[in-house]
Amino acid sequence: MNNLLKSKTLLITGGTGSLGKALTKHILKNYPNIKKIVIFSRDEQKQFQMAQEYPSDQYPQIRFLIGDVRDKERLTRAFKDVDFVIHAAAMKHVPIAEYNPDECVKTNIHGAQNVINACLETGVERVVALSTDKACAPINLYGATKLASDKLFVAANNITGWNPIRFSVVRYGNVMGSNGSVIPFFINKKKEGVLPITDPNMTRFNISLQGGVDMVMHALEHAWGGEIFVPKIPSYKIMDVAEAIGPECEHKVVGIRPGEKVHEEMITPSDSFYTYDLGKYYTILPSRTKWKLNEFIETFNAEKVAAGFAYNSGDNKEWETVETLRHLIKEHVDSSFEI
Repeated sequence: MNNLLKSKTLLITGGTGSLGKALTKHILKNYPNIKKIVIFSRDEQKQFQMAQEYPSDQYPQIRFLIGDVRDKERLTRAFKDVDFVIHAAAMKHVPIAEYNPDECVKTNIHGAQNVINACLETGVERVVALSTDKACAPINLYGATKLASDKLFVAANNITGWNPIRFSVVRYGNVMGSNGSVIPFFINKKKEGVLPITDPNMTRFNISLQGGVDMVMHALEHAWGGEIFVPKIPSYKIMDVAEAIGPECEHKVVGIRPGEKVHEEMITPSDSFYTYDLGKYYTILPSRTKWKLNEFIETFNAEKVAAGFAYNSGDNKEWETVETLRHLIKEHVDSSFEI
């Protein structure tokens, strides 16, 4: 049994989202000796529904707290006696953020700083913040706010003083089957006989919910503070997704939405000077660390990537096929999906 969470209290902001629910399920199964899991979010309906899945008489270690990351006082109260924080709360829909930029900034940037300040003022030991491939060389507001959030969490390690708290970030691509993502959207649209394609050349990184959970737990256990962890994951072509889900449907090109890229990036050539290969993951390190780089390299057998290295969904070496996509959809998204 892994003792990482033994007698610990863990809080998840945005805990009623896809990843928050997957994390909760994973932790209850694999860390039965955890003291408490606190689900912190602002959506009372989602909390009510999640509480039905985890009734208090069967899951006494789960607590539900209504709150918004924009409210620092509420965060500070919520973080009292919390050991670990996973920050998953965010406004994440690109077109909505483009239309409501100020709201996105309030949640994704000011909310991130509130989480940091509340952690520093309480007894929190470790913090893992969720990022996105859209934070890498961003062209939309959502990506720009998440890049700012990443910078805030990385830099927070510089202001900890005597406090041994560690802040780190995990950055990954599209989570297969998550709320608002392309696969459930296409499955729903299939009934109409038309699948809207933004751009036939479009590619995306692909990670399962469990892959996202594994990354967060890896960072929670192994981060020294300041890392941005990036997974080595396959890409898919949007046309292959359309073929996998609705080969009989019309594939109608509708054009790229505001703030969308044809290919996503997770590591730019400019990041390569601070990027190391850890085997299963890459990590982008801060230019200055509180710990000794040579000790980090030795501990994790880390290898520096070549200057100019980039990690792009269009140039990826590993790809999903129509067949593998169909199997993954059945396994991770819709068990009734016919292969």
